[in-house]
Amino acid sequence: MHGFLNLNKPFGFTSHDCVAKVRRLLRLKKVGHGGTLDPAATGVLPIAVGKATRLLQYLRHDKAYFATVRLGVRTTTDDLEGEIIESQPVSGLDLATVKEALDRFRGTIRQIPPKYSAIQVGGRRLYDLARSGVEVEVPERTVEVYSIEVLDWRDGKFPEVDLQIVCGGGTYIRAIARDLGSALQTGGTLAKLIRTHSSGFSRSDSLTLEQLADKMEMGTFQLIPPSAVLQHLIPISLADADVRRWCQGQKIADLPCDLASKPADAIRRVQDEDGRFLGIGTWVESAQLLVPKLVAIDGDLK
Repeated sequence: MHGFLNLNKPFGFTSHDCVAKVRRLLRLKKVGHGGTLDPAATGVLPIAVGKATRLLQYLRHDKAYFATVRLGVRTTTDDLEGEIIESQPVSGLDLATVKEALDRFRGTIRQIPPKYSAIQVGGRRLYDLARSGVEVEVPERTVEVYSIEVLDWRDGKFPEVDLQIVCGGGTYIRAIARDLGSALQTGGTLAKLIRTHSSGFSRSDSLTLEQLADKMEMGTFQLIPPSAVLQHLIPISLADADVRRWCQGQKIADLPCDLASKPADAIRRVQDEDGRFLGIGTWVESAQLLVPKLVAIDGDLK
């Protein structure tokens, strides 16, 4: 079995927990995920099975979330799973002020990931360091936030705002919640998070672990083929003679200009003239060569 699974991660499970569960259900060892979700978050968790794990690096990086930010509260983890650092009722705050503050979180922004996160510093995970009481300087990073839309606003002592956020990989929604609270001078933490889209997968098409177990029992489960998941990559179609050379791991030269068009020096999805997936290659413009990175024969990555 080689391909992908669009898993709807349940509350309370780590991404590693989900991988372990899928391993048991499919009775396969080679399973990986395409983007960590915190235990308190739910939603889309792309899963690669078999040799498709080698394709995880080529997935799309865009993600979308439904997030609820609670104002007036700060926690150690920047969500409701952590200890409360400060809790102060909010007064005089309106939605217009919140919307104005959100403007600074759109586009290319700098953010400091939460202290409780999977980022490594000095070879150790930040959450391990935090749990051990070790204070380290968390490195700032640049991330892309394509859009933030306010979906709902609930006033009160601890107001909540529901947001739809579309962003690039590596963006921490907990950090946005924390920093929005700082910008409003109220404090803020993430109260709820659902990943609705990730790497081309949608929550509406996802399977729960229970649904996966049922399909496995009935013998109706089918993995999503790599060719369907990698549609965002520019395709190069090879003629039969070049297919044979490609499957032998050879570099391919003298391709028609329309098949090896720009952008130059970029990853390509390689296929035959019937659209059968043949693997991943890099088109090197300066040498006019298609260089194999991963070769698939009959759908099996070599």
